[in-house]
Amino acid sequence: MDGPNSTPETHAPDGFVAVHDPRRNEFLLEAMKTALHTAGEHRLFQSGKLPGLFPARTGLVAEAALHAIRAGLLETVRTEARGKLITEWVCATPKAVGFVHEHDSPRSILRELKDVLQTTRTGVPQFMAEAKAELATLSTIFESRAAAMLARLDDLANRCEAALRRAETSGPVVAESVGQVVPWAIDALEYLDKRTESGARGECPLPELFHAVCVRFPALEVPAFQDGVKRLHDVRAVRLTPTGAIPEPEYAVVVESKLMYAVGR
Repeated sequence: MDGPNSTPETHAPDGFVAVHDPRRNEFLLEAMKTALHTAGEHRLFQSGKLPGLFPARTGLVAEAALHAIRAGLLETVRTEARGKLITEWVCATPKAVGFVHEHDSPRSILRELKDVLQTTRTGVPQFMAEAKAELATLSTIFESRAAAMLARLDDLANRCEAALRRAETSGPVVAESVGQVVPWAIDALEYLDKRTESGARGECPLPELFHAVCVRFPALEVPAFQDGVKRLHDVRAVRLTPTGAIPEPEYAVVVESKLMYAVGR
């Protein structure tokens, strides 16, 4: 079964070996970042000049979109039918936050840098010798590929440096006394941090945080969750804020006679 951080399966005909194409994960990552960056529903596929999370309905793009639905990264909100064309509207789920954090976090950047450096160290010299010997007439193409590879290494080096700086100063911290009363505090703070790093805009609605925490604390009930969030707000670990619309008022928290429905770091 597919998971939110798994790679879409590749099925090859009999007699052939399936080769993973990393572009599918690139399509997935870009789509999830777009969905989280702009809250609300989105077209699953682009339609003409109308934007969508995925630019096409065929090939690797379609496989990536199908994986996003099957893995629970995206949830279908509604569909529209115009003749034979069916338009699906989707929104990101909490699993999308974990997917983006796993594939675009400091840890994943460092892993990618290590792989690229290892591949470059062992493969580039041999590739250069064979390419120049067998395809001397294509030296211009070869040099452009080498330049692109060096540019990617420079970009990864810059991202790695920034990621290390963030890693040295990041990490949710709560007082031991608060952690004893609110055992899920670290999980809640880590989710809020991942949500911010993944590019999600705006404060996190309380229902979203409740369901994210319940993944590891399934016995948690709403009243206990509300009490814990208020305690974290009191010690300034989180910030509760009001919102205009309150679709699920049973999750709201009253602070200083105000109805709070969103939470941030």
